[in-house]
Amino acid sequence: MLDRKKAQGDSPLGKRQPEGPPPAPAVQRIRLRYTKRGRLRFTSHRDFQRAFERALRRAEVPMAYSAGFTPHPKVSYANAAPTGTGSEAEYLEIQLTEARDPEKLRALLNESLPAGLDVIESVEARTSGLADRLQASVWEIRLDQVARADAERAAAAFLEADTVEVERRTKNGLRTFDARAAVARLEVLPPRGDRPGDAGCAILRLVVRHLTPAVRPDDVLSGLRATADLAPPVPAAVTRLAQGLLDEESGTVTDPLAPDREAVQAAPTTAAELTAAMAPGGSA
Repeated sequence: MLDRKKAQGDSPLGKRQPEGPPPAPAVQRIRLRYTKRGRLRFTSHRDFQRAFERALRRAEVPMAYSAGFTPHPKVSYANAAPTGTGSEAEYLEIQLTEARDPEKLRALLNESLPAGLDVIESVEARTSGLADRLQASVWEIRLDQVARADAERAAAAFLEADTVEVERRTKNGLRTFDARAAVARLEVLPPRGDRPGDAGCAILRLVVRHLTPAVRPDDVLSGLRATADLAPPVPAAVTRLAQGLLDEESGTVTDPLAPDREAVQAAPTTAAELTAAMAPGGSA
């Protein structure tokens, strides 16, 4: 036993690597809303992770790191959109070892990110459970060369169905599940007229609950094909417009960062404000 330990100690591979100093504790959490626009919608989530962590280094953000032999920046990603879809509402949270102004941090990150991956909101996290507030998504699906009347007929047939079974190939093989149960709202909008060819397209707006298994916009398109034989001749353009808490009665989705903004406005953020709030006659 002693000889084996000695042999392992003599080998570089057998030595126990010395541990460095413990990572600095996090003192601030920042939540960010970012976009995937244009050609960047084809980036995978892993591609975005690499680009974002590179932007953190370039912007010299004082990130908190995990412990262990391979420390990683403390970044929490929440419910990323599928590859190939655009998004106006992706969310993540970072932990910092030094406090930073959220708006200045947003500007610095945008200078280091490629156009199309844009941080559009930044707020200090004052509440818990961001991921729990992402209950549903609002999606817009543009169907070029599809008449609005055909889209309305297909949407009505989908909504009238009790279940709409669709198939999707996963890493574990072909899986069948109900796409109808996840759809809280589905409507056909008139073309906006802000793009060439709008007159010859249909635009679907749908609210999809985040269930398990997750129902994606392409699953809803498969359901429209199954219930009403709606088969767009060209690939659909899909964009996530929002995600957050779902109001079941109205079918609307609320802003998940609103509780943090309200908490920041209600609480003093500097030592001077805290002293004033605690003084006799202060606001707290």
